Amino acid sequence: MISKNLMKYVRSLEQKKARKQEGLFVAEGTKVVGDLLSVMPPTRLIAVEEWYRQNGIIPKASDVVVTEDELRRVSFLQHPQQVMALFPLPEGSKDTDLREREYFSSSASNLFIALDGIQDPGNLGTIIRIADWFGISTLFCSHDTADAYNPKVVQATMGSIARVKVIYTDLVTLFAQVPDDIPVYGTFLDGTNIYQQPLSPNGIIVMGNEGKGISKEVAAHINRRLLIPSYPEGRVTADSLNVAIATAITCSEFRRQSPRR
Repeated sequence: MISKNLMKYVRSLEQKKARKQEGLFVAEGTKVVGDLLSVMPPTRLIAVEEWYRQNGIIPKASDVVVTEDELRRVSFLQHPQQVMALFPLPEGSKDTDLREREYFSSSASNLFIALDGIQDPGNLGTIIRIADWFGISTLFCSHDTADAYNPKVVQATMGSIARVKVIYTDLVTLFAQVPDDIPVYGTFLDGTNIYQQPLSPNGIIVMGNEGKGISKEVAAHINRRLLIPSYPEGRVTADSLNVAIATAITCSEFRRQSPRR
């Protein structure tokens, strides 16, 4: 049985301020919780009895066995999936002054993604999932990008948040410290056709805000401008692609041109 105080506490973690204050975030569903359990211990599990039994888990004193109705009342999902858990925020999720150069010291074959002002939680969660699929283990996010540990973002990652490190930092400061031999890519309407130029197995792929694109301050540090062309050439089409879809297309072409590692 879940108490009113615990229910109120869990619901408060929908807010970024509460998550930072408590150092916790909420994950829901067997897939998401299961993937996170493989890399970090939760501070609390809240699940129906059947879930504990199916997974061979004996509830600890801090864990809670609930009915499906109680889970619906505390859940952030329209259709709850037997389990939710509170996990500690990873250190990399906190705003911090990075020693960025350390991330690129051995990046001869590493790709990174940098997100400049992505606002929609669903887009951010999907991009984290895309990064996981294409073997990109680190995302750099501007401070005005949505919080990766928002319940909607966590759910949209479908467990990939367990494998992708998300770091919030000032992107201009980041790029100022990137070694000269590491290319910085970005997608622009005046860029070069992504399918008509060689792409390196390493570098940083910058994706911009849903409405404004990549900011001028960040764009000044991009030395490889890419275009995802529409088809056929000259035909009137949509004004732009959804940023998550554009990220998937871009990452796919990078991996197509590079041998699987």
